Amino acid sequence: QVQLVESGGGLVQPGGSLRLSCAASGSISRIYDMGWYRQAPGKQFELVASINANGETTWADSLRDRFPISRDNAKNAVFLPMNSLTPEDTAAYYCNAIVRIRGREAAWPYWGRGTQVTVSS
Repeated sequence: QVQLVESGGGLVQPGGSLRLSCAASGSISRIYDMGWYRQAPGKQFELVASINANGETTWADSLRDRFPISRDNAKNAVFLPMNSLTPEDTAAYYCNAIVRIRGREAAWPYWGRGTQVTVSS
């Protein structure tokens, strides 16, 4: 009913940049929060950043300055520019959206399949 498709991952050298994109499609009535999470090898699954429909944002404290999340409500899309990347940023990054489907009252979380970001020289 709702699909989230991520793009923009890849291999980058330390200090480099990438921009992740995620677009939601399907039988969407309204999207509330959209955001990014990541899973690094041997580490806990964690929030990177999220943004609501009004543009209010939440970040993991250490990522606020380097990962300025943004959103295009008209395109049901969320973006994550990632700057000054370090090997510690290597992880699978997952897009998340809280979506109310047409004809339903409740909103549910949906996930993309993930995109790999590898920071290495």
